[in-house]
Amino acid sequence: MSRTEAQTRTELIDQQLEAAGWNVKDPTHVVEEFDITMELSEGVREARTKYEGHQFSDYVLLGKDGKPLAVVEAKKTSKDAAIGREQAKQYCYNIQKQLGGELPFCYYTNGHETFFWDLENYPPRKVIGFPSRADLERLQYIRRNKKPLTQEFINKDIAGRDYQIRAIRSVLEAIEAKKRDFLLVMATGTGKTRTCIAFVDSLMRAGYAERVLFLVDRIALREQALAAFKEHLPNEPRWPNVGEKLIAKDRRIYVSTYPSMLNIIRDPITTLSPHFFDVIVVDESHRSIYNTFGEILNYFNALVLGLTATPTDIIDHNTFELFHCEDGLPTFAYTYDEAVNNVPPYLCNFQVMKIQTKFQMEGISKRTISLEDQKKLILEGKEIEEINFEGTQLEKQVINEGTNTLIVKEFMDECIKDSNGVLPGKTIFFCSSKAHARRIETIFDRLYPEYHGELAKVLVSDDPRVYGKGGLLDQFTNNDMPRVAISVDMLDTGIDVRELVNLVFAKPVYSYTKFWQMIGRGTRLLEPKKIKPWCTKKDIFLIIDCWDNFDYFKLEPKGKELKVQLPLPVKLVGLRIDKIEKAIELGQQDLAQREIAKLQQQIVGLPKNSVAIKEAASSLAIVNEPNFWINVTHQKLEFLRTEIKPLFRTLSDADFKAMRFERDLLEYSLADLSGEKDKAETLKTGIIELISELPLTVPFVKLEESLIRSAQSNYFWANLDEDGLDNLVAKLAPLMKFREPDNKGKSQVHLNLTDKVINKEMVEFGPQHEAVSVSRYREMVEELIRELTNSNPILQKLQAGQPIGDDEANDLADILHAEHPHITEALLRQVYKNKKAQFIQFIRHILGLELLKSFPETVSDAFELFIQQHTNLTTRQLDFLALLKEVIIEREKIEKKDLINTPFTVIHPQGIRGVFSPTEINDILQLTEQLAA
Repeated sequence: MSRTEAQTRTELIDQQLEAAGWNVKDPTHVVEEFDITMELSEGVREARTKYEGHQFSDYVLLGKDGKPLAVVEAKKTSKDAAIGREQAKQYCYNIQKQLGGELPFCYYTNGHETFFWDLENYPPRKVIGFPSRADLERLQYIRRNKKPLTQEFINKDIAGRDYQIRAIRSVLEAIEAKKRDFLLVMATGTGKTRTCIAFVDSLMRAGYAERVLFLVDRIALREQALAAFKEHLPNEPRWPNVGEKLIAKDRRIYVSTYPSMLNIIRDPITTLSPHFFDVIVVDESHRSIYNTFGEILNYFNALVLGLTATPTDIIDHNTFELFHCEDGLPTFAYTYDEAVNNVPPYLCNFQVMKIQTKFQMEGISKRTISLEDQKKLILEGKEIEEINFEGTQLEKQVINEGTNTLIVKEFMDECIKDSNGVLPGKTIFFCSSKAHARRIETIFDRLYPEYHGELAKVLVSDDPRVYGKGGLLDQFTNNDMPRVAISVDMLDTGIDVRELVNLVFAKPVYSYTKFWQMIGRGTRLLEPKKIKPWCTKKDIFLIIDCWDNFDYFKLEPKGKELKVQLPLPVKLVGLRIDKIEKAIELGQQDLAQREIAKLQQQIVGLPKNSVAIKEAASSLAIVNEPNFWINVTHQKLEFLRTEIKPLFRTLSDADFKAMRFERDLLEYSLADLSGEKDKAETLKTGIIELISELPLTVPFVKLEESLIRSAQSNYFWANLDEDGLDNLVAKLAPLMKFREPDNKGKSQVHLNLTDKVINKEMVEFGPQHEAVSVSRYREMVEELIRELTNSNPILQKLQAGQPIGDDEANDLADILHAEHPHITEALLRQVYKNKKAQFIQFIRHILGLELLKSFPETVSDAFELFIQQHTNLTTRQLDFLALLKEVIIEREKIEKKDLINTPFTVIHPQGIRGVFSPTEINDILQLTEQLAA
């Protein structure tokens, strides 16, 4: 209903303030009609001014010290809240002028929409509700005490790599530029979580944030993030601690899954303020997360940092829009290629082997089954002509044990083994279903019984034996066995096992985001201080692709376009609106009123604490007017479709099996009403089948046996009216959860036919293809020298730590060159990327007597140390240093004059002079001279 301003204040705004903890009737909390004395020459007098030179603010919210914290300007519901914008701003400045002290925060509202304006800091933005007094005092404290972020150092012990520092600096500079949403794109394994923690640490030390929320999509990732925050920020109180379920309000770091936080903000008892958090970090940020849980980001008034490993050219355009990244450019990006090609590399490169079997490529039919297998099938009484499956139907409509057996055998032949060369290194098998995973496990046990069922284990999320200390995941991560983890979705993301050297794609993948997350399981390098006996070396990992995934993504870089599914509650309401419209069109007013009453009941049942419902307050106010339903016109129906129907996506606690049954009956009745007899008949057949699957052995179902039996007869449907339809919904919909589908004739076909590999090839995919030949050369040289050490006296002297002369060094070089002509000082310098080392230094390095860094490693280390010592560098300065590092590695030396010419003029027309101060330039010149020495 339309309200006056006074009614708006009493019935809406007062209640909203009280919900935030303000006692509107207590003048130590809230002053209504706050008297502001003003000079007439300043500003424009309002129509409500009671006498010359005065203004009256609708509400002023006071702090514990009695000083104004915020101004709230109210307008009646029929007016746009923005009308009060300038008025509220003027009141804030006039109050500050009148009383001195700090500038109050600015709010303006019409009861349905509320806007918050942090004057002189950010433009106005829509918020869900008012802050508590504690919120406003915290925001005021932050505003008063925050320090410039450009001067805040970054803790290199948390995130000290150059790109991590650049990422953090990019976000800090964006905050200084008054932006509120940021997106970091960082390849899996490059330390997104550590980077985020170092960012939070800088922000807290600078006084910009007191409470931070870290959102993840799975419980396992929540535990991982909590452990990381505990390790790197041990003094910051965290939630949840072990066993905590109710949210505590006295912590600094909060880590939650999306569903948990959604439940918290919808819980009227929790009453978590929309201004509770200062920063929200969204792990694996993409549009699908926002579609389901965007309500969380809409609810909180906070800075938002998105993290994702999805490559920038694959990220959905809407994700960039969500974080206000113009032109598809994230705040910062660090790619997999950059990490692999860094010197030294930050991530492990991979090779891909494509394996395709005959049945996968040509299907299973009389044409492809061997004559021997055809004879077996005939003896089993099976009709060969009836066996006709496409290759894509494997593990769906048809199961062939021979194909799975072949994949396991090929894996055992081709996989990267441990140092003994017998057992596979740590491996994940990605399977299509739990049943498929169990079949693969059975095949491992049958083919390799000598490992007593310990070689390969199924790890799925609903198995309680997977979790905790000593669980299957802990065994796979920390023990020698199992070597193979057979996974269905659970290990696709989040798991961090650095020793993984094989990934087997035993299923097709259609999401490129998920595909790269799965690849990311193998990209982490070993930690030198934590080498495990089953994996002492890892310079590459192997992907065995059994389902042509790499070729698929070359043709479809963004993967399969997922169709937007209309939520069931939205679909049900849409059908009801359609039925109302059809009934009105046919002049059946009683039927229309009957359905209108049901629709009104559904609207009443919307979750009132949902952000989407609160945001739609003005639309819901219209349909809550009794007059709206007196004459339902076409325009009103369109309003219901466009404004009200989408709100039903917020329903999450319904009995969806009951709702599906109601939807089917509603669709049937609408088809019948519209004269669509064939459609109605088809729908009726489906409904009868659903009813027939209700088990009369269940006592609750048995009570409705008479209705269940009669509802399967043609007589029942021939005489069915609206009362009968409503009775079916009331009596049978709640029983649908007991339904037992009849799967006769729909089960998978199980075969055990001999399959064979018809295509096996190495695929070039990813950076640094040439690294394989270089690594093989190094392995060969190192193996030869280790062998010769057993018999060569010069090598034995070296190993014993005794000095050798120049003649002995030359003799050793001649011996090695005679044994293998390609072992030369020149080639060793090229392979080990060190053009200054002498021949004997390479030998000492191979024997482990001397650490010989490559030139690129020396340069990278020097620049990383320089950046760690100068963490207040700007992003432009960091970009300049990154370019300088590349140029030095490429040219091996650089002169002072080069720094004001290309390519450095790309960063600034004046080169180094336009980016750094004279003192900083001297520091950089010292660095370049040190590297040239």
